[in-house]
Amino acid sequence: MTEHCCQMMKQNAELVCGEHPDRFDCPDCLIHYSASRNAYGIIIHDGGSTFVSISYCPWCGQRLSDECADANTRMIDL
Repeated sequence: MTEHCCQMMKQNAELVCGEHPDRFDCPDCLIHYSASRNAYGIIIHDGGSTFVSISYCPWCGQRLSDECADANTRMIDL
């Protein structure tokens, strides 16, 4: 299990919606965490499965992994 930087990041990265089987379809899911890339991103709710990588936590401001920093501002298609 991944240890996230703060409780808000944990809640948002692990949010499971009972109404939407795919997190990318749920308007309440804001953060995506890719364990294989060790990357966080803000979900783009455009009907696809894209997110914009982020380098810092939007809640506590902590710098995230180096992989996130390298991919910053790049759209990644899953």
